[in-house]
Amino acid sequence: MIIKWLKRIGYTLLGVLLLVNIIAAFHAYKFTHFYSNAAPVKKPEQMSGGEKLKAIFFGIRYPKTKVVDSLGLPHDTVFLKTTDSLQLESWYAKRDSAKGTVLMFHGHGSSKSGIIAEARKLYEMGYHVMLTDFRAHGNSDGNTTSIGIYESRDVKAAYDYIVAKGEQNIIIWGISMGAATALKAIDEFGLKPSKLILEMPFGSLHSAVQGRMKTMGLPSEPLSSLLTFWGGLEIGSWAFSHRPEEYAKKVSCPVLLQWGAGDKRVTEDETNALFSNISSHDKVMIKYLQSGHESLFKKETGKWVTVMSYFLNK
Repeated sequence: MIIKWLKRIGYTLLGVLLLVNIIAAFHAYKFTHFYSNAAPVKKPEQMSGGEKLKAIFFGIRYPKTKVVDSLGLPHDTVFLKTTDSLQLESWYAKRDSAKGTVLMFHGHGSSKSGIIAEARKLYEMGYHVMLTDFRAHGNSDGNTTSIGIYESRDVKAAYDYIVAKGEQNIIIWGISMGAATALKAIDEFGLKPSKLILEMPFGSLHSAVQGRMKTMGLPSEPLSSLLTFWGGLEIGSWAFSHRPEEYAKKVSCPVLLQWGAGDKRVTEDETNALFSNISSHDKVMIKYLQSGHESLFKKETGKWVTVMSYFLNK
């Protein structure tokens, strides 16, 4: 009798484990894929009971971001080709005279349209700016994102384009996934920007998934580990090794690291650890007390402009 009950318990636990992994695999797939024909995502309170159940078990189909060209600056639309043969779309706004070129990279689920405000300000401060849609975002090819693992090739494509233009002062600016990806590109390809500006990069992909779980009100573990495992498996990579805090050790140029104290996705400890790992002796970290995981420029404009002006002109 005891053996029979133990077997039932064992089979039940095995079934639950299998079900949890299947759910995690579905959610990981949806997190790393965007759909051109997907309907806008509803808020939970707008979903029917069936829609909520479907979302819980199979994840949510997120639409691929659309680009609205409201840059408001004279610019060329540039098409780049990555080393794995994807076409990316960029906006390249040039001034009559400039102090250098700022390469700009957006976050997960956004596009170059999402960083227009920062681009305009940097242009006003005297720089050419180049905004690029990552793969699977905006008007660039693909529907699969790797949260920075393969997007490092996108950063390299933009960097190589500007190098070929003869630019000597190349500054890289990235926010969230864009910042994390810039670090990976420096580590992987040995890029040598003049300066690097990082806004809210995650320390590791695993910690980024943990942060996402927290914002959704879900327990961090074991869900984050399962999502990281399945997400990496589905895109052909060991996702646990995607660690921008380790890539930071290869950075030797001046660095500005910025973070919002109300950030619920990237922790202060995570940010401090990444900052400590930056090899450059010329580095500064600025914390924005009124901001979360969002545009620091839009939330605390005056402070952002003051900090950026000092860092870029020193």
